[in-house]
Amino acid sequence: MINKKLKIGFFGFGCVGQGLYDILTKTAFDAEIIKICVKNKTKERSIPAHHFTFDKNDILQNQEINLVVEMIDDAVEAYHIVKYALQNGKNVVTANKKMLAEHLEELVDIQKKYGTSLLYEASACGSIPIIRNLEEYYDNELLKSVAGIFNGSSNYILSKIFQEKSTYQKALKEAQDLGFAESNPILDVGGFDAKFKLCIITAHAYGLFVNPDEVFNFGIERLNEHDIRLTTEKNAKIKMIAFVGKKSEKEVVSFVMPHFIFKKHELYYVENEYNGVIAEAAFADKQVFVGKGAGGHPTGAAVLSDISAIRYDYQYEYKKISKNKNLHYTRDVMIETYIRYQNLDDLEGLHLQNISVKHESKDFKYLIAEVSLENLYHSRSQLVEKDIFLVSLGIKK
Repeated sequence: MINKKLKIGFFGFGCVGQGLYDILTKTAFDAEIIKICVKNKTKERSIPAHHFTFDKNDILQNQEINLVVEMIDDAVEAYHIVKYALQNGKNVVTANKKMLAEHLEELVDIQKKYGTSLLYEASACGSIPIIRNLEEYYDNELLKSVAGIFNGSSNYILSKIFQEKSTYQKALKEAQDLGFAESNPILDVGGFDAKFKLCIITAHAYGLFVNPDEVFNFGIERLNEHDIRLTTEKNAKIKMIAFVGKKSEKEVVSFVMPHFIFKKHELYYVENEYNGVIAEAAFADKQVFVGKGAGGHPTGAAVLSDISAIRYDYQYEYKKISKNKNLHYTRDVMIETYIRYQNLDDLEGLHLQNISVKHESKDFKYLIAEVSLENLYHSRSQLVEKDIFLVSLGIKK
């Protein structure tokens, strides 16, 4: 194993980029930041201007630079940067979960072809080293499922609602003020961010590449006072949970939805911007990982761990891809679901036919029913348009 001298080119200097720069410059880490590429020419920055460039080729075509660290919020541009760097002999560390979820299979093939390394621990669950654990610890273990809180922004909002009796809008505004949620927060509160992370985790848990467009996600943006009151009366909380697991020896299912979480659940006390991941396996049983899922320093620390691994030529091996060739993705499962509606007519026309109703409350206008994940998936656009809120109570075996 060779401890390489790293010459680094940064793309992006936002929250994560500044956090990583702070870590690298305040520790004895043996690496040199050659140049930082940014887009905004007028923005005031915390370090001198000579560190920056506005031309990506100053990094991509610089032969001295042997590692590209990509931390921008433009998934399309990130894809082109990462692809070019890998094809031209530069190792890459990235935190861009949307870009990875949409292009991971192609990028895995590219790094194999060109002998470069692509690492992305920071793309999923912030400071929690879940990808490396799935690659190494769960290499030969019979993994039943991976599930948890994958988005610190939505968890922060839900924590404020159920711990401090805040309203949804007030909690969202506070999350935005702290930099946990964007001005347009739909990626976080709509479950898209968690879905992208889930697709990356699925590749390392089961060796299966799943297009994020094929995965059902439903968010918390239509949570209202009736849902909150009912949940509190049941001594529960609502958490946004991402789930991937085996339905059978040949089938894997995944989805992102709000879940009812009760006090005995391992994630009940995971609050604020923290993430929590539960890996359940045949022999190791349940293991729970908890760590900060938002913020410059926690995510920067995850990027740093990848940079450190690059010094020793570490690569993800993706051994499960060849092991699990017979696995395929399915949405053929039933989910016990709380369905709160404004008007009963809103349920008409949705792909929710033949649901098995377990309980109905006309006073609070909600149902508890078994619903097909396939039907929920095909109802996505209509669900967005209607005043309907869904909470999972779990997959029916």
